[in-house]
Amino acid sequence: MAINLQKGQRENINAPKFTVGLGWDTNNTSTGAAFDLDASLFLLGENKKLISDNHFIFYNNLESPDKSVIHTGDNLTGEGSGDDEQIKIDLTKIDPAVKEITVVVTIHEADSRRQNFGQVRNSFIRIFNTDTNEEILKYELDEDFSIETAVEFGRIYNRNGEWKFEAVGAGQREGLEKFVAIYQ
Repeated sequence: MAINLQKGQRENINAPKFTVGLGWDTNNTSTGAAFDLDASLFLLGENKKLISDNHFIFYNNLESPDKSVIHTGDNLTGEGSGDDEQIKIDLTKIDPAVKEITVVVTIHEADSRRQNFGQVRNSFIRIFNTDTNEEILKYELDEDFSIETAVEFGRIYNRNGEWKFEAVGAGQREGLEKFVAIYQ
């Protein structure tokens, strides 16, 4: 049975292969423009910086060099229930230099479309076992990010040889560019 996390809570993943599912609903009528939310992952070393530019996983770079992290593709509309985007992670293949994976969701062209996470509802991140489809954990963002255009949903990190997930839920207004600047 899945564990429902609260902000700041940490939990062991205990699965060598898992999928990160991200989902959300939007209020498309608020700006007249379609919403395009994008999931991105930053594969970080001990220094909390990208291992290389190729370790930034997003809609234009769908897999890590060792193929341990594979983004299944960009959902341009977020229509339908369930996961809107998924990323498959295989810890048996991951580069040993990777100590943390930060999971971020941003709104594409948020400024020009006048959109923010205050217009997004029912957003969540969940992790499930890729082999069995059993949900391991889920974190539902229940905060009102009324001015933020990017949210760090969570981080997956290695502590003493064990991979854990931390529910972060931290938003900011400067979009994906801000996260890239932090982690490069």
